[in-house]
Amino acid sequence: MNIQQIVEQLKQDQVIAYPTEAVFGLGCNPNSEVAVQKLLALKQRPVEKGLILVSPNLDYLLPFIDVSRFKEEHWVRLSGQYSVPTTWVVPATRSTPKFLTGKFHSIAVRFCEHSAVKQLCEQAGFALTSTSANLTGLTPCRTAQQVREQFGEDFPVLDLAVGQATNPSEIRDLFTNQLFRQG
Repeated sequence: MNIQQIVEQLKQDQVIAYPTEAVFGLGCNPNSEVAVQKLLALKQRPVEKGLILVSPNLDYLLPFIDVSRFKEEHWVRLSGQYSVPTTWVVPATRSTPKFLTGKFHSIAVRFCEHSAVKQLCEQAGFALTSTSANLTGLTPCRTAQQVREQFGEDFPVLDLAVGQATNPSEIRDLFTNQLFRQG
């Protein structure tokens, strides 16, 4: 599917696959509980785990982030350039739905420079949920063909190459810099 068709799927509360820095991600509109529930069912992922949101810039993420305790160092850390894709666990706003945060009062966010993510967010008008495109127990997909093999030929996938990163993003706490997942 082309970018316009994928954006249309997103706007219709569908789950799509799109390339990220290292692997294909499964994404949907984070403002749609219907779409997120479809994603969680597809991944067989418990809602308690929470989800990552990706965006090319802060504008799409700000509605989900409670910045009231941010100091200059946090803004610098959040917007920094790193050698590996880095996801930051930040305080969530009270209005951020539990179907995104799970059992936490935080939300995981990542600035993603991949052109596909940039185009999707800009054309859809929102951030994307991001979880690796793979069925439970299988390796994350690195090609559109692998997505089709795992999810079916008709699954909406944006057929572009993933970035140059070797591993999925590392996950860190924005305030303490504690490492939750190695990148």
